[in-house]
Amino acid sequence: MAANILLETENLVRTFGPTRAVDGLSFQIRAGEMVGLVGPDGAGKTTAIRLLCGALQPTRGMIRVAGYQVPAQVEKAREEIGYLAQRFSLYGDLTVKENLDFFGEVFDIPGAEREQRSQELLRFAGLSEFQNRPAAALSGGMQKKLGLACALVHRPKVLLLDEPTGGVDPVARQEFWHLLIGLLREGSAVLVSTPYMDEAMRFHRVIFMNHGRALTQDAPRALMARLSGRILELAAEPQMTARDIAVQDPEVEDVHSFGGYLHLRVSSADGPMKRIPEKLASAGISVTHLIPVAPTLEDVFIQLLETEGEGNGNPIPSAA
Repeated sequence: MAANILLETENLVRTFGPTRAVDGLSFQIRAGEMVGLVGPDGAGKTTAIRLLCGALQPTRGMIRVAGYQVPAQVEKAREEIGYLAQRFSLYGDLTVKENLDFFGEVFDIPGAEREQRSQELLRFAGLSEFQNRPAAALSGGMQKKLGLACALVHRPKVLLLDEPTGGVDPVARQEFWHLLIGLLREGSAVLVSTPYMDEAMRFHRVIFMNHGRALTQDAPRALMARLSGRILELAAEPQMTARDIAVQDPEVEDVHSFGGYLHLRVSSADGPMKRIPEKLASAGISVTHLIPVAPTLEDVFIQLLETEGEGNGNPIPSAA
């Protein structure tokens, strides 16, 4: 393994009876990279992260964390892992500072060093003025930041974050991402799972998952470039009637809702741009515009689902 590859899997599989929760997952993450596992609920994201931190045994396949094999060297690997679970998993009756001290003791950090590290992390997470507050009394965003701080107590090389911004407000989400960007400058390798397409733009690489499989993986802009020139935005009322008409055009491959608009994926733009407004007008439908737009990651993911035979025109979750 190259020295800067801190997290690696090859053909990773985990089954539960007849179900393959993770099915042949392979990737590499280098120091200073943040990679996203992106997909809907049930895609296999949480199972994958639990396999990586040693909480689950793989059915087969290879996992290597900072040079250590999992599960064969799982205890050594865990010394290099910081893990933030999807749900709040700290001690609610302990204060913010007591939680940090507890995790410092778990990792056998000497007293003076532990105190210094706790103060560093309190400042890093913006929690210094709340250090005597019980963790259960924190807001959702503060609890996430405390969870991240506790995961960093032992200076891990690899961070595994399972839907870290779920259930928090937009301001807290933004603050959390700023913290992660700071960690990348220090050379951490970060794997984040999320169902939110807007968050996927923050990653160096995106791994789109569904039914345990990696559908594709690449940089966000490279993924969107695959559909360059093939997305049209339609604003028309009534929207559903406009959709029914647009989808009948021979060069329209798919139509799905995107906020207050429709996104049309086309094999070629010229024909639909001419034909669809005429058909809508003849049906008495009011058209505000039909224009080419840059593709989104949601457009890419829907196309990938259709390749699997699952496209249904429903929007992918996004967080405002």
